[in-house]
Amino acid sequence: MKHYDAIIIGAGQAGVPLAKKLAEDGKKTAIIEKNFVGGTCINVGCTPTKAMIASARAVYQAKNAGKLGAEIVTVNVNFQKIKNRKDKIVQSFRSAAQKDIEATNGLTLIFGEARFSNNKELSVKLNTGEEEELMADWIFINTGAKTTIPDIKGLENIDYLTSTTILDLEQIPEHLVIIGGNYIGLEFGQMFRRFGSKVTILEKSSRIMKREDEDIASELNNILKGEGIDILTDTEIDEISSHNNSQIVLHLKSGDKSKKMICSHLLIATGRSPQTQSLGLELAGIQTDKKGNILVNEKLETNISGVYALGDVKGGPAFTHISYNDYTLVYRNLMKGTNYTTADRPIPYCMFTDPQLGRIGISEVEAKEKKLNYKVAKISMSQVARGIETGETLGLMKAIVDADSKQILGASILASEGGEIMSVLEMAMEGSITYDRIKFCVFAHPTYSESLNNLFMEIEDS
Repeated sequence: MKHYDAIIIGAGQAGVPLAKKLAEDGKKTAIIEKNFVGGTCINVGCTPTKAMIASARAVYQAKNAGKLGAEIVTVNVNFQKIKNRKDKIVQSFRSAAQKDIEATNGLTLIFGEARFSNNKELSVKLNTGEEEELMADWIFINTGAKTTIPDIKGLENIDYLTSTTILDLEQIPEHLVIIGGNYIGLEFGQMFRRFGSKVTILEKSSRIMKREDEDIASELNNILKGEGIDILTDTEIDEISSHNNSQIVLHLKSGDKSKKMICSHLLIATGRSPQTQSLGLELAGIQTDKKGNILVNEKLETNISGVYALGDVKGGPAFTHISYNDYTLVYRNLMKGTNYTTADRPIPYCMFTDPQLGRIGISEVEAKEKKLNYKVAKISMSQVARGIETGETLGLMKAIVDADSKQILGASILASEGGEIMSVLEMAMEGSITYDRIKFCVFAHPTYSESLNNLFMEIEDS
């Protein structure tokens, strides 16, 4: 049995930098990956989807350029070129990450599937077919998550798509139906609508984006419908069948009404589940919740001393930047003697629809639930000078502030470059800069961030 100081299972956005830093600090380290280096983000998540979304935005802008006086008569969508560009970017990022690992002294890259055989002992089935037995003083689990497949009658009999397999399509779907009206489904829906697909989104709840405030969800709902996307809420699928071996038949139910819908492609976007089933966690005594998420404390350590879980596999916010922050927290605590925890760390995120939704802090719903003394600032993007000048007037900006301390509690920015504007407010929150200071702050004109002056002008000071 080979002994290492540290073993990382999964070469994702926490695993790769952690493995490199531990090895550079003199720890004999191994990182085990069953598929591709880079994890979900590089291979089937952020990198490929945002590359394709950029192409979809270019198509949309070209088709609508006439509003700005640039009359483009014909816009051709070369989907193969779009896919090739996406694949090239993914391969570039993946290969760079793998080369970095292989160039790091004291770090061994192992391609295979790891399974616990005992406390801090692993059995690895190598991709070559052989097996290795490994043990380590520290073990870090960074195996990520995968698409949750709902229990729908007949689903197993059709060739459905996930957020991973849809990236391999060679042709634009004629009619794409998406199950799930949240972040993944909305990004893919708008993208393929802009490429030319008919798109229908099915949501079993009363509205899309149930984690967001209703005014934000309603605004984006109207924007997407304005682009020709059909959004059916309060709708569930009773059964799925095939038609002529090429079409998919959905038997839908909404209240006491039933109807059939025929489509060419079906995307499952109903959430994600941790990849823990094959890890043999029970053999190591590692505890999980009912969904399979690995339970950790505020320092990301499991109930087994020296075994940690990083990224999506532990549940909670499933974002690349959280996974990366997990790495920095664990590394600094173990190697630099710090005492950082996950308590009260900011959780920013951005949905890359167009306009983007940038989010930080609490929503208005959460402020009400906590019975806070709060105020709301809100303006439409149609009131923002930069938006009017660029023709990007869809969406709105909204902030929640504490009425007493004047601290910013949260923000929802549904706007062009919404993620960048949200980041300005996040920095203000981190630095305890109150909204009244931002109200009179000098921003460069004309920028989107300058509109934060106007946003907070909406709040009347007592």
